[in-house]
Amino acid sequence: MTRIYVGPTTLYALGQVGELDLLESFDGRLVVPDVVERQVTTEPARSALEGFLEETDVSTAVPDAAHEQAVEVVGIEDGTHEAAMLAGVIAHADPNDRHAVAVVSEDRRVRRLAEGLGGAVTSSFGVVARAAADDKYLSRSQARRIIRRIDANGIQMTGEMRSQAVGAVGD
Repeated sequence: MTRIYVGPTTLYALGQVGELDLLESFDGRLVVPDVVERQVTTEPARSALEGFLEETDVSTAVPDAAHEQAVEVVGIEDGTHEAAMLAGVIAHADPNDRHAVAVVSEDRRVRRLAEGLGGAVTSSFGVVARAAADDKYLSRSQARRIIRRIDANGIQMTGEMRSQAVGAVGD
């Protein structure tokens, strides 16, 4: 089963606009490590995350052995969201299946390291595009509105990034 490690930047971006439920469009087990959850402190994202975690079957566990590897081998500071997310990639990566583990984050360093360790990566905009790919979650016009709301309420995009995000959900 695919493990999807969700970072604080994505939880903030989707939580600010009340769209955390779009994470359920993934086929796999959502993982929000405790250290990641604690980093989402801004309202309304914090309250939205608390509600999402109460209503959704989300794991918080990160394998200890993999955590030690993330800290020692990758050189990530212990006790950080980066260490927890990369430990998840180390623990669940499968060289024969690039999609055995995924990281959802806007953090470029985490994304780059996760890819290097064999994980797939996406962002909050990728979550919206994924949900729009299957009309049972939301329509393309709804997805474009969500992307604009994320841009206006949190994660700021350049014009080029917005065009790519909106283009990903179709015209």
